[in-house]
Amino acid sequence: IQLNDIEVDSPSVVLTTALGFATVLSETPQFKAFEQAYEAFNNDVAAHQSLSAYQDKAKSLRAVLTLNAVSETERAELESLKNDYMKRPSVQAYAVAEAELTALCQQTAGIISEAIGLNYAAACGASCCG
Repeated sequence: IQLNDIEVDSPSVVLTTALGFATVLSETPQFKAFEQAYEAFNNDVAAHQSLSAYQDKAKSLRAVLTLNAVSETERAELESLKNDYMKRPSVQAYAVAEAELTALCQQTAGIISEAIGLNYAAACGASCCG
């Protein structure tokens, strides 16, 4: 099937259907959990400070990391900063919620693909649907 061979309804019907889908998606437990986790992460000042510390250290070591010439002490410090960030409850909750929402989107893309006889995710390019 080529895209030119696919019948598409009027723009208003497509928009109405897309908005309906978005509304249903936004009401799922996965989407709501993602929103809550995002909000919690966004408001976690310590998590952002921890991320900044890790990014600053990684940036300062970028050249030696690229050359694989970083000392064990610096590598351990960088790993410790990364672990401190990853251990934050808001970071962990956000990662879990994001993975669950992504899985739902991938499952939905599979259903859409099956219904239309076209690999929906591939036809749309890079997206959360993979």
